[in-house]
Amino acid sequence: MTRVLVLTSSILGGNSQQLADHFSGLAAERDGVEITHRDLVADELPHLGLPELSSWQVAADERSDEQRELAARSDALIEELKAHDVVVLGVPLYNLGIPSQLKAWFDRVMRAGVTFRYTESGPQGLLEGKRAVILAARGGQYAGTELDSQTPHLMSMLGLMGIGEVDTVFAEGLAMGEAQRDSAMAEARQAIAGLVERL
Repeated sequence: MTRVLVLTSSILGGNSQQLADHFSGLAAERDGVEITHRDLVADELPHLGLPELSSWQVAADERSDEQRELAARSDALIEELKAHDVVVLGVPLYNLGIPSQLKAWFDRVMRAGVTFRYTESGPQGLLEGKRAVILAARGGQYAGTELDSQTPHLMSMLGLMGIGEVDTVFAEGLAMGEAQRDSAMAEARQAIAGLVERL
């Protein structure tokens, strides 16, 4: 059984959502594939604050009721991530970065001593053996340029946790006319089909 966690983060429910839905639809047709979908807009996480961050530093049996409740949010998201083999990120490009909703998720699953650790030779990821797929939808054309700070950021965050096998699918130029949009989405859907075949 291959377990796939699909995360979506579009406040508009737009193109990146369509790509994620396409991936999920094709994957659902395959035997031995189980899909979990987490909509980070519908089930929005608050920005990470000091009380929640501090709760992680307290031993579980020493936490106050409030600290237990705060720590449980991160613990549950990490357990969900650990339980899946593949994580799929449906990501729009907002102001050259990732949506704050997706950042709030990363802020809770990237925990020192839990999903990565510091060693004398540098950080070491603790979630090895997992794969990731980035489904990136952009109004302009940024892939491979200096303006694409989003892709390296995502790669770095995944890599820090030990997820180094990452496939990317770009649908770009989506705001540059209907013909460009249709062509880019069609190419992205074709690329997604190829990735689903590898599940």
